[in-house]
Amino acid sequence: MDRPYRGKRIVDLGVLALVAGPALLIGAACALAVRLTSPGPVFFRQERVGRDGVTFQVWKFRTMVAGDNPVFPDASRITSAGRVLRRTSLDELPQLINVALGEMSVVGPRPTLPYQVARYDDHQRRRLAVRPGLTGLAQVSGRNALSWGDRIDLDVRYVETQSVRTDLSIIARTFSTMLSGEGVEGHPQDDPLAAPEPTDEATPG
Repeated sequence: MDRPYRGKRIVDLGVLALVAGPALLIGAACALAVRLTSPGPVFFRQERVGRDGVTFQVWKFRTMVAGDNPVFPDASRITSAGRVLRRTSLDELPQLINVALGEMSVVGPRPTLPYQVARYDDHQRRRLAVRPGLTGLAQVSGRNALSWGDRIDLDVRYVETQSVRTDLSIIARTFSTMLSGEGVEGHPQDDPLAAPEPTDEATPG
């Protein structure tokens, strides 16, 4: 199934309606923590690739010191609040805005940087058949502890098998993954799919 299943947008809107209140409260606490622990903006936005290769600006809480940062930062660039937000994946919470705008889904492949998509083969490009997600099969199966190739294979498997039941199962598994922090460390920089080009621009947050 190389397209979203019928009713997927309804599932997204239903989940948004359920989590809107708690998300606003938790998001306000996260924003305050970012503001109090380092100077600079609360949010950062970055170009990512969405469904059918269309680019959009993804929202996140800033987790690094303000300024130019590498795609794969060392620990010294991550703020004290940022470490907690990254471990719990709460830095991704503002992407509910992207879901509301129809640029992302609650469940799907994570949105990817353009230079990484440029390296995809035809099989890997199938992950672009659906909207990227806040969480996904790769995120509950090891996320950063996996190679990029393995993550993309899981994303393609999701595209092929997606359903309401699959999405609800992944959402349920996401909570335990967030609590455990499993797979939050990683990003193998020597992975040919992920390694930044020498001319890649830094990212601010």
